[in-house]
Parts: sequence; structure tokens; C-alpha cells
Amino acid sequence: MALINKIFANGKDEVEFFNQLEQRNGETDKKVTAVVGEIIDKVRAEGDKAVIDFTKQFDGVKPKYYEVPREVINDALTEADQKFVDALLNAMENITAFHQRQKSQSFIDPQENGVILGQRVRGLDKVGLYVPGGTAAYPSSVLMNAIPAKIAGVKEIIMVTPPLKNGQPNKDILVAAAVCGVDRVFLAGGAQAVAALAYGTEQIPKVDKIVGPGNIFVATAKKLLYGVVDIDMIAGPSEILVLADHKANPKYIAADLMSQAEHDVLASAILVTTSERIAEETIEELEKQLPNLSRASIILKSLSDYGAIIICDDKNQACDIANRLAPEHLEVLFENPM
Repeated sequence: MALINKIFANGKDEVEFFNQLEQRNGETDKKVTAVVGEIIDKVRAEGDKAVIDFTKQFDGVKPKYYEVPREVINDALTEADQKFVDALLNAMENITAFHQRQKSQSFIDPQENGVILGQRVRGLDKVGLYVPGGTAAYPSSVLMNAIPAKIAGVKEIIMVTPPLKNGQPNKDILVAAAVCGVDRVFLAGGAQAVAALAYGTEQIPKVDKIVGPGNIFVATAKKLLYGVVDIDMIAGPSEILVLADHKANPKYIAADLMSQAEHDVLASAILVTTSERIAEETIEELEKQLPNLSRASIILKSLSDYGAIIICDDKNQACDIANRLAPEHLEVLFENPM
């Protein structure tokens, strides 16, 4: 089995690969929808008891806390490695700078006939933030969702995240929550946590909107509950496309491809390049870096099934392919990227 598909763009081979990718994004399995529907109904009827029961069933453990005490969150920050905290703060600064520019403004426009037109923009009262904790936990999910919510003026952020196998919260996620000012944290995951946020339970507040990534059960729950509660989007498997010319650094390309491939065996990581040399050197870098990574088996499966290195004749052809795929994450490593 090849580590990653190598394709020369000729109008046929890359199209076959695109078709394979599209099959990956098929309809949600009917069995998943049925299971999630039952979970939602039970949480709506039984509240916290159902959430805790499902947590024991699916995560195999009763969490040490249902709501994580504030002192536990603060202690996680105090005890964290300073380099990790500094990295979070640096990321927080960059994310804040970007999303500040997106902030919508209110306006009033009085008309000559006395009519006043206008729009008032304000943050929601309560937003639920889902943070995965299954095959991998990403503190970045906390930053990327909590920071824009704070900038928008959301009054209260309720975070739900599955417990670790020992029933404890993931400390890295707690550190990120503390840094971002998340208000409350509950150890609950899966469709049951989404349902709890949508309807509210005795302890978990009903929210106005649910954001954050998750597995197929989380995505299906968000889909079924849209209308009861607002959601950000129904996310599919993660994907990245890197556009690169002969001046790009293969070491960085390989690392960035694997940064998305590690998310899920269904993730897609694609390099589109105008240089066959860069293609070959990226493959060498993938082979060199992969054995050192803790999620190597997932990366290997993802790259071999849904990854590709597509070699193009020129930048125009490369850009056409990028537009055709419209990836979740697009990275442009051209000498003249503009």
C-alpha cells in the first residue's frame, strides 16, 4: 500500500480521485440517525440521569465531576507547563486579531420621511461549546470557538467535553478553557451532551447555539436538533489542501498535511504542486516524520485512503483543482502567493 496517492493531473486521474472523495461524504448512516434519535429522546425525558448513564455506556466511566469545579479549572492553569500556556496565549492573540476584524457593527439610518432603518448586533446569552475528547483532544477547539464568542459579546459559554478513561477531565482542555474565560465545564460528550445543551437539564443550561467539532454522532445530533437550537455547521471529516511551487519547504508541507490527517481515518490531506521534485521530497518527509507521531496509524490510513499529491503543469491548473475541491483548510505556499 502506498503511503499517499501520487497523481499527475491529466483530466482523468485526478477526477477519479475526486469521485472517491465525494463517496466519502455520503449520507449519514441510517443506523446512526436512529441511535442518535433515541439518545435525544431519552435526554429530553430524563435529563442529567440519561446524560450520565450514556456517559458510562459510551465512555466506559462515571466522571469524577459532572460539572468541573472552578477551583479544578484554576488549578489546571496554575499547574500547567509555562511553555504550553505561552503557546495558548500566543495563539489567542493571533485568533483575537483575526476575529476582531470580522465583528459586525450595529447601525441606524434615519430617513427623510421619519422612518428609522437599522440593525442591532449583539452576542447571544448562552452558547454551548462542544470539545472532542475521544480519539484525540484538541485545546485548539476551545480557542477557536470561545474567543470569537467572547468578541461577539456572548454572555455565558458552557463547555461540554467527554471525560478521560480515568473519569478525570483533560487538563490541557481545562487550561485552554481557563485562558479563554469559559464560564462552566461539564464532563459529558457525544450526542447526549448536544441534546442536554439543546433542551437543558437540571444542571446543564439550555443554550441558544451549539458550536464545535465532533464525531458522526455529535454531527448527527446537531443536525437533528437544528431548529430546537442554532448550530454553527454540520462538519464532515477534516481536510486540508496545500498549494505549493518549487520554492516551498517539503518539511513544512508534510507536517501540515499530517496535522489534519491525524484527526480521523476519513480525513483528507492533499498537496497540489507544480513541482515533481517537491512532490517526491514531501513523500520522503512524510516517511521520515510519520514514525515519530503518536497517531501514526490513523495518519497512515487517512493518507493512503483519502490523501493525494497531485502534480500540475502550472499554477492555473493547480488553482483550478483547489477551486474544484474547495477544501476546509487551504494553504498557499507559492513564491508569489497573492
